[in-house]
Amino acid sequence: MDNGYIEKILGARVYDVATESSLDLAPSLSKRVDNLVYLKREDQQPIFSFKLRGAYNKIFHLSAAEKAKGVIAASAGNHAQGVALAAQRLGIKAVIVMPVTTPRIKIDAVRALGARTVLHGDAYDDAFAHAQELVGERGMTFIHPYDDPDVIAGQGTIGVEIARQHPDEIAAVFVPVGGGGLLAGVATYLKYLRPDTKIIGVEPQDAPTMYEALAAGRPVTLERVGIFADGVAVRRVGKETFRLAKESVDEILLVTTDEICAAIKDIFDDTRTMAEPAGALAVAGVKKYLAREKLSGQHLVAINSGANFNFDRLRHVAERAELGERREAVFAVTIPERPGSFRAFCRALGRRGVTEFNYRYAPGSDAHIFVGVRIADGDTEKEKIIAALRNKDYPVLDMTDNEMAKLHVRHMVGGRSPDVENELLYRFEFPERPGALLQFLDAMNYGWNISLFHYRNHGAAYGRVLVGMQVPDGDRKRLRGSLRALGYRYWDETANPVYKLFLG
Repeated sequence: MDNGYIEKILGARVYDVATESSLDLAPSLSKRVDNLVYLKREDQQPIFSFKLRGAYNKIFHLSAAEKAKGVIAASAGNHAQGVALAAQRLGIKAVIVMPVTTPRIKIDAVRALGARTVLHGDAYDDAFAHAQELVGERGMTFIHPYDDPDVIAGQGTIGVEIARQHPDEIAAVFVPVGGGGLLAGVATYLKYLRPDTKIIGVEPQDAPTMYEALAAGRPVTLERVGIFADGVAVRRVGKETFRLAKESVDEILLVTTDEICAAIKDIFDDTRTMAEPAGALAVAGVKKYLAREKLSGQHLVAINSGANFNFDRLRHVAERAELGERREAVFAVTIPERPGSFRAFCRALGRRGVTEFNYRYAPGSDAHIFVGVRIADGDTEKEKIIAALRNKDYPVLDMTDNEMAKLHVRHMVGGRSPDVENELLYRFEFPERPGALLQFLDAMNYGWNISLFHYRNHGAAYGRVLVGMQVPDGDRKRLRGSLRALGYRYWDETANPVYKLFLG
């Protein structure tokens, strides 16, 4: 154990800008996983991220001559804000090089703190290389986001706070990992003070930088990394962070995008705050670890490292959170292409909560339906649904883990079907309650064929549904009477030019 780092962490200058963030029990999550899960709330910092700790500690310790020339940094956003805030407080100039993929909220925040921003490259490594060029041109001091002893020491103060705030035994502390500065600082201190506490780093499955480095026994450069969790989209860990992690880290866990989205929802449910994807990594890791280890009654800490979240990502997170929590299963089911088969299939599903239906008539003997179903106990219930449908001779393809289906195909089912005769198109508001779909189908039980159906649950009181029906001219008065008796709000969209253009 490097005792020099312990002294640097204990002597780090961070509280000129940082606050001692709270360590809060996550009650709903804790109850669900049968363990006590605590969130270290670094989203409470002035820049909504832990990064100001290391940045300020580094810049504070520069010489007067270095401060006079100013500082430069490369960052996807949170380190940039930390450097900008530190420079503003210390009265020195700062230039931040950021990838062009950086969320706008982070760019605007850096500019608001008085730093000059330079957008360059698609990922951190591109921005880093350009920042090094500017250092040579301008003589400014480069503030590394993770691979610097003063930066590591600043991040290590989070470990000091965790130990002080939770004097009872902690089974494991989960830490998000990008370049490794947070992991190195927290692991070094806590392993020194509490050697029995496991330190577990958590990375996205598509950015396994520290995972691959520890497996190889040296830092390696990944060919590419995913940028959903942009705060940890780093292709190579630091030399110093790797050395410290190798000494003090017990394990690196990898989590999927769906698991990250589910963790964002978990944090929101317990705190009413929205973690950024990188900030939710630790909670995703806690859940994956507990599912594997089958523990109960343990105390675990997850570092919520940041909350600089782009609002326009909410749609994607909400879409994927249920899948990540294994609360939704997605299937492709083949049914006979004839009147009444859609209703028979819905009866086979029973009163299960349907989250999505996508169907469009196509010539031939079979129809393919994209269907989402809400599930309560993960894969066990999913397998029961598959078995029940197959017992009724429905071919079923499980698409719950199929990226193409979840990202693209669900939005592409259907399209133009020129062979459909006497088709009418209606838009409905269905009440979000079990049986609402069957009630509709029963009301339409006059031999009319459902030729198009699109529904997706968005959490509102009413589901928005688009339905195509083949209704002969002589039955249209009966149709209107059935719709009035049903009592659902509806709009006739048959004359809508969008229908004519894309679906008719």
